[in-house]
Amino acid sequence: MAESASSATSMLKDELDIVIPTIRNLDFLEMWRPFFQPYHLIIVQDGDPSKTIKVPEGFDYELYNRNDINRILGPRANCISFKDSACRCFGYMVSKKKYIFTIDDDCFVASDPSGKPINALGQHIKNLLCPSTPFFFNTLYDPYRDGADFVRGYPFSLREGVPTAVSHGLWLNIPDYDAPTQLVKPLERNTRFVDAVLTIPKGTLFPMCGMNLAFDRDLIGPAMYFGLMGDGQPIGRYDDMWAGWCVKVICDHLGLGVKTGLPYIYHSKASNPFVNLRKEYKGIFWQEDIIPFFQQVVLPKDCTTVQKCYIELAKQVKDKLSKVDPYFDKLADAMVTWIEAWDDLNPAGAPAKLPNGKA
Repeated sequence: MAESASSATSMLKDELDIVIPTIRNLDFLEMWRPFFQPYHLIIVQDGDPSKTIKVPEGFDYELYNRNDINRILGPRANCISFKDSACRCFGYMVSKKKYIFTIDDDCFVASDPSGKPINALGQHIKNLLCPSTPFFFNTLYDPYRDGADFVRGYPFSLREGVPTAVSHGLWLNIPDYDAPTQLVKPLERNTRFVDAVLTIPKGTLFPMCGMNLAFDRDLIGPAMYFGLMGDGQPIGRYDDMWAGWCVKVICDHLGLGVKTGLPYIYHSKASNPFVNLRKEYKGIFWQEDIIPFFQQVVLPKDCTTVQKCYIELAKQVKDKLSKVDPYFDKLADAMVTWIEAWDDLNPAGAPAKLPNGKA
């Protein structure tokens, strides 16, 4: 499996960008150098744009700060969150590659049970290049994996699978918990390595984490909007989950797949649960309305592209969730702005070009 992951990595050297949001020097890249160095990095600097971010030598990268975002997007820059890792989605917008891998700067290389370093990027690529099976669950998990197949009773008409749009990886050490769970389990660490990948079934939502995530930008990129979070907003830490709920509904509608499981990364630093609670407080209440909303969303048949699906979703957010809080009216408008900005930088049939910006 390691050899095939390595082979997959080298295959997509020119077709994948790595997007990293950060407020600090990127010393963590030294650990990832054997896996990341062949790739182009898009670094989105959060916070003070006058601060200098240092990147280790030898990496091919472009770095954008808030001044760049304002210059490139103009009045539409208000759809990109400030002082929140949700700013990473700007990197998705300006990328010119088919695939995106995004990782947080406190995530290190994990080891498998034998002690061998895990090539997380290679496994993500392997996931994205294999079909998904959202319409019928295979009890041996991913049937396309070496040593596995479709079990008895699996319909032959569904064995071709569908394209995989999203590969959602997991974490060793610090689990991705909300603040209340952090507070009651402050010392809990995840040491369990589950050697499995599965397709999330159609009609099933999941809490997407953005710290170890890859996706096919051509298939689902315009839906990977991490919302309005952070500075000036009443909520934080729901950016990746919001994107995940939107993405899953659209993938289900368009017949695309989402995989979760391998690969693991090592999440090194637990964030402050009291700070997190302040950011999550309203979301903990709102999610009890948000999740039923997404469970009941129906997209019209004429929504045949990700953009059309997303605009329709924005309309339904405005219609249904603005009753929960006026924030959702603002978020729905930002969703539309995001699609307008995406289409401006990514005209159909042409590579993205940045106006007066970085090529």
